[in-house]
Amino acid sequence: MNPDVDGVLLAAGLSSRAGTFKMEAPLAGKPLLVWSLEAMALVCQRVIVVSGAQADRIRRLLEDRPGVELVVNEKFASGMLTSVQAGVARVHAPRFFLLPGDMPLVRVAVYRKLLAAAGDIVVPACGGRRGHPVLFSSSLIPGILAEAAGSNLGAFVQRQGFETIEVNDPGILADLDETEDFNKLDAILRAGSDDE
Repeated sequence: MNPDVDGVLLAAGLSSRAGTFKMEAPLAGKPLLVWSLEAMALVCQRVIVVSGAQADRIRRLLEDRPGVELVVNEKFASGMLTSVQAGVARVHAPRFFLLPGDMPLVRVAVYRKLLAAAGDIVVPACGGRRGHPVLFSSSLIPGILAEAAGSNLGAFVQRQGFETIEVNDPGILADLDETEDFNKLDAILRAGSDDE
């Protein structure tokens, strides 16, 4: 774990496209959110999980996990930016990672590669396509918190400028929105994901 970096994990959505509450969806024997959380927790001393629609169900998934803090975003229905803002407001470390909770294939090696870069915003890419997690300098938190309602984090990132790091790992692009995604990710995780 790195004391100089926190993690913010977004788990506030309604999961309407997936047809079920996807953060609890079992993938290779573990809930989806837990896959994302455990990889992040190997790198970040603190992980801030932002819930919204299903706060009690998220709380149960996080029980008995040291270094994990739950933040409930009461404004989650107003869009993802409000969840980002609720999470980053609790960051203490000089830098932080931001990751949607439905990305279970992000490996520890990706986090480490991003941490080796020095930019204020560092974005991973695979084959030229940008993905997650994104690494931010905490000096940008006031600007993120001041971003107008109706905007989004992508607009903020574009205005600030960012450094792109090729990580050659398709896991940074893989999220779970549809049933087919679930079946595909389940098969990949059952085949054995290598944290390194």
